[in-house]
Amino acid sequence: MPHAVLAADAAPPQLTAEECAVWQRELSFARSVAEHDAVAFAAHLGEHAAFGASTPAPIRGREAIAQRWAGIIDGKRTVLRWYPTRVTMAPGIADTAWSSGPSLFEVLDPQPANGAPKERFHIGAFHSVWHKDADGVWRVLFDDGVEPRPATPAEVAAFDAGRADCGGAAGSAGNPNGS
Repeated sequence: MPHAVLAADAAPPQLTAEECAVWQRELSFARSVAEHDAVAFAAHLGEHAAFGASTPAPIRGREAIAQRWAGIIDGKRTVLRWYPTRVTMAPGIADTAWSSGPSLFEVLDPQPANGAPKERFHIGAFHSVWHKDADGVWRVLFDDGVEPRPATPAEVAAFDAGRADCGGAAGSAGNPNGS
């Protein structure tokens, strides 16, 4: 099964305090999109970040990423939600972390385009590398994801139930929008 589907069924990870700090920062990043806060979104990006890191033409730099994501952040056509299910740091490396989890896109107006109806929900996954900058703040350095595919109602329900606090039980974090 795809990572995004299994994420809600996985056992909660055992994380260090610093990994939990990255987990909370990831939730804060998702909340910036849920709250349509472009300034907060940009504050989560490293100055020289790259999004779509595995693609032939990644988006490079905080300003370019924020500009490209403006339509997602405003939430008028599509709502994007995500949350971490894993955060990992290597022993002895205190300024770099990896996070991953499911993502859910909701098309707000799934009207037919060119005769073909659009699916309302699409599920995917993300993978991010975080860097703790000199000011002590964790910011996304690299981000990429799994191409979203149409989601079944069961997958949407599993996504909504799967969000957890750092090391907590799924569904314990309240609002599935990241707040």
